[in-house]
Formats: sequence, structure tokens, C-alpha cells
Amino acid sequence: MRAMKHTNPFVVGGYRGPGFFCDRERETEKLLSAFANDRNVTLLAPRRYGKTGLIRNAFHHVPDGWTTVYADVYATTDLREFTQVLANAVAGSLDTVAEKAVSAAAKFFKSVRPTITPTESGGLSFSFSVEKRDAEATLDGIFDYIASKDRRVVVAIDEFQQILEFPEKGTEAMLRSRIQFLQNANFVFAGSRHHLLGEMFTSPRRPFYQSTDVLSLDVIPADRYESFAGRFFRDARRPFSAKAFASLYRRFDGVTWYLQSVLNRVWGEGGGLASEADVDAAVRGLVEDRALTFHDLLAAQSGVGRALLKAVAAERVVPEITASAFLRKHGLSAPSSVRTAVPTLLKRDLLYRSGSGYLVYDYLFADYLRGI
Repeated sequence: MRAMKHTNPFVVGGYRGPGFFCDRERETEKLLSAFANDRNVTLLAPRRYGKTGLIRNAFHHVPDGWTTVYADVYATTDLREFTQVLANAVAGSLDTVAEKAVSAAAKFFKSVRPTITPTESGGLSFSFSVEKRDAEATLDGIFDYIASKDRRVVVAIDEFQQILEFPEKGTEAMLRSRIQFLQNANFVFAGSRHHLLGEMFTSPRRPFYQSTDVLSLDVIPADRYESFAGRFFRDARRPFSAKAFASLYRRFDGVTWYLQSVLNRVWGEGGGLASEADVDAAVRGLVEDRALTFHDLLAAQSGVGRALLKAVAAERVVPEITASAFLRKHGLSAPSSVRTAVPTLLKRDLLYRSGSGYLVYDYLFADYLRGI
């Protein structure tokens, strides 16, 4: 599928269709097979690896007559907020006309208050407000609402591990007890904190133990990504260098969002990917656009946290973060202070622990840190 003349083919937000989606054929087939055979899936991937795009791509390929629901609960902090996000996503997907959705919600969501807002296109949008005391009853209504449909429903809940931070400690068991009785629905439980989400579904002590398939995302192989990207440049008769792309891929370890962002920037400038200089220019532009945000983010950390982020960025990957040679090289304080700072930086998604060691989670932030 060729890009439209004035369309940037390198999508950095949302999903535009399979023609603009790179690879993930095996993973898409695994999801579709699970749905077709009535299995739920746990989808594990660090942020920006493209798990949301994968979910959307699988949704694009489900059989006609199925309904798909996507709810991102990353920003939720308690059961009320979780329920509100899920209620809006479910009602908005199962009933496409606002008046019909509100009418259906009134039947199943006994305690919610719908808000109807006119849209610029002349239609109506709606949202539901959930009171804290009504959260569990509203969840029951959501699952009854799904069960009432005479069609297959697939629900993806992104950043599902957030429920572990809710003050309501029984959330995990409560959700499991309701989900397991739905006969017409399957779920994708997606998340970026591998150890937290993985343990939820693989530990015998947990309510969701062995209730899903488990699918972990790795980066897309370089040759497949090069073929995908090069096709658009060559079809548009723009220069494309395999060497320059290889440099881009190595620079960001093949992580999807960064590759897409750089390629989007290069394409948007009207040129091609002719050399590593084109990569450097695009990365500089992305970092400069975020410089003020990065400055404020760094300033919000403790003194040890700031120094540690700069040191890790300089090394790119640190196998052992309290190793004496690393601490001495970067003038860091005692190992105990570093050990204290690390959990906070991990929780804030500023540091990430990969199989090879610690790194700054945001590659553009790491570039910024190396430049100051």
C-alpha cells in the first residue's frame, strides 16, 4: 500500500491501518488465534515498543461482527478512576450512537451520571462520571453490559498493572472473579512493567494465575524495519541509505516509537534519509522541542537522582549501578545513596532495567542529558 502524496507514512500516534504498520505479523496472528479460541492474553512490552499499535492492528483484523474495546488505565490511581475509564470505553464501543449508549448505560450502570457534549461534526460525545462509593456496582454493570451483547467482544486494558497501586487492595481478585464468567468476551491485559504484570499472571499465589496466554514483545528486526521504511522513501523517489537507517536503528536499539519519530521528522522536512547527518539533524530537532520539559523533569529530581541520571546517560547502559568503578568515574556518592535513589527513578519511569543493565528510559532524554 502506497502512502498518499501528502500523507506522512510514519505514524507516531494512533493507528492508520496495516499499510502503515511495520511487521508484527507473528504477534498479530498469536493474538487473533487466542481470540478465535477463547483465550485471554497478557501482553508484555516496555513503553514505546508498539504494543498499543499491535493491539489496534489485531483489532483491525478481527472477524466482521466482533466488537473491540480499548481502555488505557495508565493514569488511573484508584478503582473509581479505573471504572470510569472502562465504562467510557465499553459504552463508547458497544453502542456507537450517543443516545443509544446513554440509554443502555442507564439500564446497566445504575449509579453513573452521563454527560452529553455536542461535537464539531454535529454529533454527540458522552462520558460517565462514577462516584467512589459506586465503583464496584458500576463494574458489575460494565460486565453485565458486555454479557448482554449477542456478539463477540474483545477488551484490551492497557497498563493493567496500575491496579496494583490502587488503595483498594482486593481489586485484582475482584476483577478476576467477574471476568472469568464472561462467555462472550476475551481480554488483553497489556503492560510495560514486565516484572509486575508478569507476576500477576504466572505466580500461583495470584488470582489471575495461568488464566492467559503470555506474549512478550521484542524489537522488530532491523532488516524488516529497513524494508518497511525504505519502501516509502523509494516509492516517493526520495533518497534512502541502508547505512543511515542502520545508524538510526542502533542509536535507539530498534525501539519503535523513536524510529517512527525520527523517520516522521525526516519525511516531514521533505527530504530523505541519505546519511547519518539526516538522522543527527532529526534527533537534534526532537530533543530541542523537548528541552524545556527535560530541564524541568531533571530539576524535579533529588541531587543524587540528577547525578545518577547523567551518569547512566553518559554510559548508555550500566550493568551494575553500584559498581565502585562506575561510582568513582562519575563522582557519585556512597552506594547506599545510589541504592536509595534507584527505586524512585524506576518507579517514575526515568530509569529502566533491561537484560543488559540500567539505562535512561527515554532515549531522547538521555540525549539531552549527554548534551548538558
